[in-house]
Formats: sequence, structure tokens, C-alpha cells
Amino acid sequence: MEGWWVWTRGNPWSAAASTVPPALRRLLLGRHRGATFGRRMGGRGFAGGGLSSPVVFLLGCFRSTLIRVAAVTKYGLWRCEHVEVPVPSAKKNEVLLKLQAATVNPLDWKIQKGDLRPLLPRRLPFIPVTDVAGVIVDVGPGVNGLTAGDQVVAKLNSLNGGGLAEYAVAPANLTVKRPAKVSAAEGAGLPIAAGTALQALRSIGAKFDGTGKPLNVLITAASGGVGLYAVQLAKLANLHVTATCGARNMDLVKSLGADEVMDYRTPEGATLQSPSGRKYDGVVHCTVGVSWSSFQLLLSDAGRVIDITPNLSAILTYVLHRVTFSKKRLVPQLLLSLNKADLEFLVGLLEEGKLKTVIDSRFPLSDAGKAWQSSIDGHATGKIVVEMES
Repeated sequence: MEGWWVWTRGNPWSAAASTVPPALRRLLLGRHRGATFGRRMGGRGFAGGGLSSPVVFLLGCFRSTLIRVAAVTKYGLWRCEHVEVPVPSAKKNEVLLKLQAATVNPLDWKIQKGDLRPLLPRRLPFIPVTDVAGVIVDVGPGVNGLTAGDQVVAKLNSLNGGGLAEYAVAPANLTVKRPAKVSAAEGAGLPIAAGTALQALRSIGAKFDGTGKPLNVLITAASGGVGLYAVQLAKLANLHVTATCGARNMDLVKSLGADEVMDYRTPEGATLQSPSGRKYDGVVHCTVGVSWSSFQLLLSDAGRVIDITPNLSAILTYVLHRVTFSKKRLVPQLLLSLNKADLEFLVGLLEEGKLKTVIDSRFPLSDAGKAWQSSIDGHATGKIVVEMES
């Protein structure tokens, strides 16, 4: 993987440190072995080093107080520096996790490329990825219901990231217990991907308590990370699901509950029309390159297209629909609004076997760059997992 490991377990002014690029060396050789790097990472957790937590002392009894991370040092093409930084500490309303798995989402590399700087600015360098699973090793003040030793699923702070590491600090209000039936990889797939699918379906009127209407929904790119969750959740809400994907994944999407599946590369699939002639009450739009005009005639009178990959044109279309009081509407889903209850709901569905995390591939932390590139390539079926070596 591009980049290099920087070992600083001993004297940070050792000969090994001389192989580090000057800019990174200045970060690592601060006043406190790695503390400067921690502060540059955002002033907290991995985004903030410091050895103040008692758990760091305990960890040091059987391992180094430095942890391995994959850090991004500049915007643009992926360039990851493999470094060691201090174990972060849990502050108020936070928990410290020993990570077991993390998953890469398109949002992660869009941030790294600088595409979302107006919305999600990052101070460089930073440790990317927010969707993780692991075990709690320390809890900060004010945390209730979570204790050291709990196996959990968590979504890290979107502004700080921190998931491509051995340890990370997570907000307690986005950390939920993970049942024994749910593996770390399965749980780590949930927060952004399943949360986005859940939010999109609710936006078109789906309900999961048995009181919802039998709506017709179209899910594009149904074999991707969000799409596969969306198909399953839509069926749990008793919706009729039409889905598009590539030919190789049609059987998989069908097996997860889709009522109609179309190959998007065929003339029939390209039209997006339901084979049974249904009008769509909602569309969960998970791909790019399809304009509003392609959906307009396919919608019911009050149909909505929830665009989870919106561009400027989609946002302008949304504004136009609002000011003209259009019943048919394109709704860009810019940011995920996930809460603890939603995450507990999704983890519960995994435990009950009602929801499945489809895993495309697994990579060790040392090969995080390969996982990153696989997500950028856009051909993954389901989730791309990075697993931390024990």
C-alpha cells in the first residue's frame, strides 16, 4: 500500500525516524511523542492525542501506548501515511473503543478528495472513516448504559473520523451494544449505509410498525452498500420493490426480497419503468448520471425521488419544486441524521435475521488503501470492510 509505517515505540529521534518525510516528521517529533500529531488531528482522540486517560496506563502494561493508524495528509488522490500515534482518551460523553472492523463509504473518500470541504471541513492530517465496531475499553464522564468490555457498533464524529485505526473515540449517543450473533464486520456496515437507506425510505412514507401504506418504490444501484440495505428495509415496510443493478447481481437482489429486478445496462432497465407498469410512490436513487426528467413520468401524483448522491443540478431542482409547490418532488439527501434509536433498531434487525450485511471484501488495516480504491472504483457488491489485526 502506498505510504509507509513509522515506528516510534522507542526514541523518536532514532535513525528509523529519519526515513519519515519532513512534514510528517515535524508532526511526530513534537514536544510529546506523537502529541503534536494528535493535536493536528483535531485536538481530540485520534483527533486528539494525549495520554491522560487511566486506561492508557493499563494498556501500556501489556502493549505500547502508541497505536497504528492510516492517516490522510492532503486532499486529492489517496496518499496514506501509516503512522503510530498515542492512544486517544475518552472525554465527557465519549467511549474509547478497541476497533475490530470498519467500513469504507463513498462519503469518506469524497471528504478526502476535498469534494465536501464546504460541508465537512477537515484539518489535515486526519484519520478517515466513521463506521466501526469494536469493544469498549474506557468510558468518559457522563456515559450511562455502556461499560468497559461491551461489544458495540458505533458511528464516529463525522468531522473527526478516526476509523482506520486500532483505537478510536466514539460519541456515546451513537454507540450501541452489539449482540453476540452480530459479527464486528456485519455491525460496522450499518451506520451510514443502512442509516441512509432507512432515512430515505422514511422520507417517502415507509413505516416499520405495520401501519404503512403498500407503496411502490424504485431502488437504483440496488447491489451497492446503501441499495442492498434499502431493498431489505423496504420489504420489511411491506413495500413493492423494483430494483436496478448489474446482471451479475440480479439473483442476489432478488434473493433479498426485490419483487422486480432489472439490468440497468439493457434498454428495458435503462428506462427505469416498472415491468408491471406500476407508478413509483418513491425512488431511492443511489447512483449518478440520471436526471430528474428520467423519473418524472414514472412517479405517482405525489411521488418523491430521494437522491442520496445529489449534485448542484439536483439541489436547484429541489429548490424549484419547493417554490412551485410541486407534488412530485426531487429531494436531495445531503447529510445523514442518525440517532441512537435508529442504530439500535438496525442492529436489532441484524440480530433477528431480518436484515443482512452483504460483505463484498475484507482487508487488513495494513491494506486500507486497497479497500479505499475498491470503494472508489464503484463495483463493490455490498460493503467493503477493513479489519484490525489483533
